[in-house]
Amino acid sequence: MTTMKTIYMKMILGLVVLILLYSCFFTVQVTEYAVVTMFGKPIMVIYEPGLKLKVPVIQRVYKFDNRLQVFDPPDTEFLTLDKKNIIASSFMVWKIADPLKFWVSVLDLNGAQSRLLDVVSAELGAALGEVLFSSLISTNREESRLREVEERLTKNCRDLASRDYGIEIADVRLRRLSFPEQNKESVFNRMRAERGRIAKKFRSEGEEEATKIRARADRERTEILAAAEEESKKIRGTGEAEATKIYAQAFRKNPEFYDFLRTLEAYENFIDEKTTVILPADAELMRLLGEGRK
Repeated sequence: MTTMKTIYMKMILGLVVLILLYSCFFTVQVTEYAVVTMFGKPIMVIYEPGLKLKVPVIQRVYKFDNRLQVFDPPDTEFLTLDKKNIIASSFMVWKIADPLKFWVSVLDLNGAQSRLLDVVSAELGAALGEVLFSSLISTNREESRLREVEERLTKNCRDLASRDYGIEIADVRLRRLSFPEQNKESVFNRMRAERGRIAKKFRSEGEEEATKIRARADRERTEILAAAEEESKKIRGTGEAEATKIYAQAFRKNPEFYDFLRTLEAYENFIDEKTTVILPADAELMRLLGEGRK
């Protein structure tokens, strides 16, 4: 009987020892940070993964995910600079950068999301409160200030979260902007007016370009006609010079025949099919025609 009790006691003692040994070790994964506390006070921050040692009972381990997290705050209504209501939907990408500060200030994921909601709501309200309603809905890149709002929002949230909560914010973006019912009509009117202005600008630019093309075509046409006229004059001049040369050669060879041709040309210039000419018998043409018959 005593032997059995001894065996049971040893088994129980061995089990206790195993439990104590098991509780002396803990594992930190690659995706985790750990904060070790003793009597509620932090004594160690662990960044590297692996098997770690702690004192059972009096030491406690808090583990935190070190990967990027996405936080989606609820849609919130804000006022713009010109007192127009706008409903903003945003999202935030963040991760834990300082595990100790994170544990001290927010403790866990729920606490972090609560603090981040306060931060993004305050900063988004401040950013939207400094821009006009029209600059948020404008489709003109030069007039739109959405990107400016996002950049300011990211910077301010990043600075505050890092300083107070040990959180590194990678980015804050506006997912969607919507409008209360009382604002929708003014939004549509604004968009229609802007589209009309853009269309008018394109039409004006198109007409201006068409005018330039027509002017260029007219100028080229004039230049082509002028060049053709000049070439024509050169050809006529060459032809007349050649004709004069031929006439001179003909005159030297047969002066009387040359006179006959010139007379015929003269009559041809002012006599057509409907013209009746009465010549005296001693006219030069009659003489030449008479000689031709002989």
